[in-house]
Amino acid sequence: MLGTRADAEDVLQEAWLRWNRIDRDEVDEPRAYLFRLVTRLALDQLRRVKARREAYVGPWLPEPLLTSPGAEESTELTESLSMGLLVVLESLTPVERAVFVLREAFGFSHAEIAEMTGRTERAVRQLAYRARRHVDARRPRRAATPAEHREVTERFLAAAIGGDLAALLSVLAPDVAFVADADGRSETPRQPVRGAREVAEYFVSVVPFWPPHLGVEIIPVNGGPGALITTDGRPFLVFSFDIDPADGRLREIDAVLNPAKLPGRDRVER
Repeated sequence: MLGTRADAEDVLQEAWLRWNRIDRDEVDEPRAYLFRLVTRLALDQLRRVKARREAYVGPWLPEPLLTSPGAEESTELTESLSMGLLVVLESLTPVERAVFVLREAFGFSHAEIAEMTGRTERAVRQLAYRARRHVDARRPRRAATPAEHREVTERFLAAAIGGDLAALLSVLAPDVAFVADADGRSETPRQPVRGAREVAEYFVSVVPFWPPHLGVEIIPVNGGPGALITTDGRPFLVFSFDIDPADGRLREIDAVLNPAKLPGRDRVER
């Protein structure tokens, strides 16, 4: 719903405090009550952070979650946590986002979601249809396999760090997009870079500025292909990739360099 661990923790803390202040004997269905409470708190939080994100320097990306090896094989995890899906959800209105998550991730009926969000059932049906159509437009017809993920990730990282223009062009889709989230804390493009030639030339141009003592670990990010780049053992950036299953080339590269979003190496989701 929120795209960052900190915002999610704030909402859950507030929900916990409210839950402890009520007479639970008066609650007939605790699960429904808690979903309604957290949903409404999350909607309020989304509206509050809107102005903060509008003032963000450069593109804003959801917080990356490092997931344990093998997690990319879980269709459910990949579907619910994927960076691509979270980015698409950012383009929905807060209520569309809530309806989509409650319907698709938790299987609530339109009537139940209407009660949670304070909308009519008819309005919820329309919101769910609009959100699903928007998400489906970005979903590939076939997912790449874990082996394909690793192979294309290795090729890209070797070419990007080594500044090999030809190798980069061979691994990038013609309409590839590169999005870097640094909040102005490092010299990264303030707008997405689009096109294979443009993205490849950008990575070649920044080769001299890679920090020393790089460590590269290919690890699932939000259940999909990704990599953690460290310098002297400290997180430097997290890459997340969207691979075109038709030809095995990268069609989106997301890079999170904002230190506030970088996970510690010990924060791997299991």
